[in-house]
Amino acid sequence: MASEISPAGIDAKTRLVTLLGYPLSHSLSPIIHNAAFRAQGINMVYLCLPAPPEALPAVLAGLRAARFVGSNVTIPHKQAVVERVDVLSDRARAVGAVNTIVCRPGEGEALPRLYGDNTDIAGFLAPLAAHAHAVRGASVVVFGAGGSARAVVYALLTELAPSRLWIAARNTDRAEALAADFASYDTRGALGVCALADASAPVRASRLLVNTTPLGMQPGIDASPWPAAGDFQAGQIAYDLVYNPRETRFLREASGRNAVAVGGLEMLIEQAAASYVQWTGMDMPRAAVRQALTA
Repeated sequence: MASEISPAGIDAKTRLVTLLGYPLSHSLSPIIHNAAFRAQGINMVYLCLPAPPEALPAVLAGLRAARFVGSNVTIPHKQAVVERVDVLSDRARAVGAVNTIVCRPGEGEALPRLYGDNTDIAGFLAPLAAHAHAVRGASVVVFGAGGSARAVVYALLTELAPSRLWIAARNTDRAEALAADFASYDTRGALGVCALADASAPVRASRLLVNTTPLGMQPGIDASPWPAAGDFQAGQIAYDLVYNPRETRFLREASGRNAVAVGGLEMLIEQAAASYVQWTGMDMPRAAVRQALTA
C-alpha cells in the first residue's frame, strides 16, 4: 500500500504518474486520478505530459530515469509505445496498442522496466454490459482504425460475437491492416472494411455504432465521425469514446433519431480504474471520482 499523503498534499516522498499524449488540454484524467489519490490518502500526483511524436523516445526514457510509478498513454502514441516498452501484457500484445505503463523494478537492473498493458478493453466493455442483450451477435460499425479502434475491435470479436463488424475509416489501407491483424479472432467471418464515405448502408443496418476517432472532441466540437444524421435509426446504440464534451455532436444527433447514446466518460473511468489498481494495489474509489468530475 502506498504511503499516506502529507498534510500539505505534496512532499519529498510524493511519487508521480503521468498521461502521455499530444495534445492533452482536453483531458479529465488528472481530475480522476488525483481525486482517487486524495480519497485514499495515497501520496501520488497525476500530471499531464504533452509529448509530440518526435519526443516519445526521450519521454519514455525520462519516465524510467525519474522512476515514475507509471503512465497512461493516449492519442497519438498507443501503437508507437508497443515497440518501446520492455514487457507487454498478453492483452496489449494481442491488441497491438498500449494505454497503461507500469514502472516495475528490474531484477538486477539499476533502472525500472516499463511494463505495457491495455485497459481500454475492459473500459470499453463495461458500459455495454447493460446493453449486452442488444449488441451480442448484432452488426456493428467502428469508426476509425487507430489505437483505440484496435482495443474495440478485439473486445467485440472476443466478447460479443458480432454478425458483421465494419471498420469505416478515411484511411482504408490502415483499416485493412487492422482487419488483417485480427483475422485470427474473427471466427465468424464478421470483419469488413469500407471507406468512411461509403459507410451509409452499414451505418443504417447496424445495431451498434462506435466512434473511436477524436472527431467531436474539444475544441473541434462541431465535427462528427458520421455527419449524415438521417442515417441513424431508432433503437441503435451510438457509443462515443470521446468524453469531452460529454454529449458530442455524434451522440446528440443519434439520440435525436431515438438511438441510445453511450458517452465516453464511463469508459474513461473504467479504464482508469484498471490502471489505478496496477499503480496502487487498491481499487479506485469510483464515487469520489464521479463527485470530482461533477464538481
